[in-house]
Amino acid sequence: MQETSAAVAMLERLVPLIRDAGRVIMDIYATDFDVTQKGDASPVTQADQKAEEVILAGLAEIAPDIPVVAEESVAAGRIPDVKERFFLVDPLDGTKEFISRNGEFTVNIALIEHGVPVLGLVYAPAIGRLFGGARGAGAWLEDAHGRRSIACRPVPAEGLTVVASRSHGDETALDAFLAGRKVASRTNAGSSLKLCLVAAGEADLYPRLGRTMEWDIAAGDAVLRAAGGKVTVVADGQPLRYGKPGFDNPHFAAAGL
Repeated sequence: MQETSAAVAMLERLVPLIRDAGRVIMDIYATDFDVTQKGDASPVTQADQKAEEVILAGLAEIAPDIPVVAEESVAAGRIPDVKERFFLVDPLDGTKEFISRNGEFTVNIALIEHGVPVLGLVYAPAIGRLFGGARGAGAWLEDAHGRRSIACRPVPAEGLTVVASRSHGDETALDAFLAGRKVASRTNAGSSLKLCLVAAGEADLYPRLGRTMEWDIAAGDAVLRAAGGKVTVVADGQPLRYGKPGFDNPHFAAAGL
């Protein structure tokens, strides 16, 4: 109980911080911003960098003793020594969605303990949705209607609603993965929103059959786990763990009940 209370308190302290990062992103979103490329040829904008600066400064005040693994810092070669407890930050997940201005991009903060995401926040500032969750405390969605609890749903009788990546789809691999399953509909979405749609009972399954990094999904994974769902490795069905060498993820599937 004490551990749960501490996680909830930490989560609430992070809410204003992630909203501040979202405001920085939206200010840049409203401009004619520049796009450059990182060493791995992925796009990056000033919004990625400025949002990360805000988050890192805030985390240094909130939890100065907890190391932070953040996407742009890692790209610049700044990788802390992580052990049993660390933050994973993606200041702008869905940079391609940001560039295409479809609103499906998110800010992500997760706390990892012993390889498990124990709390997370996923904020989609362009569409006004903030998802949060902590181990033992459940998950919630905050939007224009206020805050309400969310939970994964049982698969409807008509079949699965499957959500896939908008910008990184592999239809052949997805078709093979879904073979034999009863699928009612398939839809696409950007960024870590896909995990949150499963957490909110708006979808049932998100298979990711391509490369991702831990900071891409840790916060969404925390929300999903808090909502009763799970993220498992496709190859062996084991729960996905964090703090892996290089922070690369294997192929995984995020599912509800």
